[in-house]
Amino acid sequence: MDLVQLHNPIKNVVEENDVIQTLLGIEKEGKIRFIWTSSVLPALSDHINMNVFDAFQIPYSALNREHEELIASAAKSGAGTIIRGEVSKGEFGGTLEWDNFSKSNLDDLLDEGESPTSFLLRFTLSHPELNTTIVGTKNAEHFKENIKTASRGILPENIYEEAKNRLSSKGILPSN
Repeated sequence: MDLVQLHNPIKNVVEENDVIQTLLGIEKEGKIRFIWTSSVLPALSDHINMNVFDAFQIPYSALNREHEELIASAAKSGAGTIIRGEVSKGEFGGTLEWDNFSKSNLDDLLDEGESPTSFLLRFTLSHPELNTTIVGTKNAEHFKENIKTASRGILPENIYEEAKNRLSSKGILPSN
């Protein structure tokens, strides 16, 4: 087996049940190669500090930046970073996340013919500590659009920074 991924493990439960020691033993035996975790705040900081995970799956979007700095922390620990949720949907802190797009005037930053969804994917791809991303799709056309978007690459640095500035000015901030 190549990897084992824990889904948002609770630190004290993991410690009480020797989950990490068990996984490290199995890894040492050669039965698995990597130990990953899919994690979010507040536990994500603890998981990074454990220094045992080879990769972290972390949610991140321009519209929900609470994990932005922890992605960099995970990468600096030597772990891989896998981003999910780049097109962000739903509610965060009582606000519909998509409302943050209009609130931050991100429409002004779109290339001609670019959709907001495409912009959000490119924003996520622009994070300098991203190793890979999981991109969801709902049908064949959406899949083709995602490929086209990814092929365009990251946002120009000035657009990426301007988007972060606009988001920050409207209170859509990374965590501290």
